[in-house]
Amino acid sequence: MGVSTARPEKGICVVTADFPPVNALPVQGWYDLADALRAAGRDPGIRCVVLAAAGRGFNAGVDIKEMQRDTGHTALVGANRGCYEAFAAVYECEVPVVAAVNGFCLGGGIGLVGNADAIVASDDATFGLPELDRGALGAATHLARLVPQHLMRALYYTSRTATARELHAHGSVWKVVPREELAAAALELAREIARKDGSLIRLAKAAINGIDPVDVRRSYRFEQGFTFEANLSGVADRIRDTFGKDTFGEEDRA
Repeated sequence: MGVSTARPEKGICVVTADFPPVNALPVQGWYDLADALRAAGRDPGIRCVVLAAAGRGFNAGVDIKEMQRDTGHTALVGANRGCYEAFAAVYECEVPVVAAVNGFCLGGGIGLVGNADAIVASDDATFGLPELDRGALGAATHLARLVPQHLMRALYYTSRTATARELHAHGSVWKVVPREELAAAALELAREIARKDGSLIRLAKAAINGIDPVDVRRSYRFEQGFTFEANLSGVADRIRDTFGKDTFGEEDRA
């Protein structure tokens, strides 16, 4: 349980998140993930990182129960900063990061894969931002890197998800495979990347980041301001307390 690293082959580091039951990461988990990714990128022997997850799904976002137990804003601020660091660690990793996505990839999971260099997904993978149903905002920055602008907005406002095959059709998912083949497919892509010269692949990563049209760190930080505003106003707590319940009244339905 937690964040672990492995080196299955020369030049490749696999960073795995394992937070049962659904990989909803606590505050410390986001920081641990960021630390593991940064350490892998700094290692001169690594040329590609695979970001994976154990269990039922890739990532279910932040641990909402941890926030509900906190009577102040400590958990919220911690989650905001932890997610910010983890997302940035994927983007700023000195070598390419391949996300191996299984099952659900929600909320903070979108922040991770949206900043990855490539995505390999199992055929049961789904991607989405149910933030409005959880009293939160954020990661539209990263969803916009996966789907066209208007689709991003529709998915965000409705909290709907998109399948791995739909994202493959949009060009953001490299390959879709049966779940039992996911690890092998991610390693296959990482292996091809790791065959490149180590110094040159690092220069390539820096160069590609440098020509990005959107500053993902600043864009996501802007979103986080509205997340905090929703919490200060009380609307976030109200929605979180009804998470999973049908509270849509007859007047609202009309």
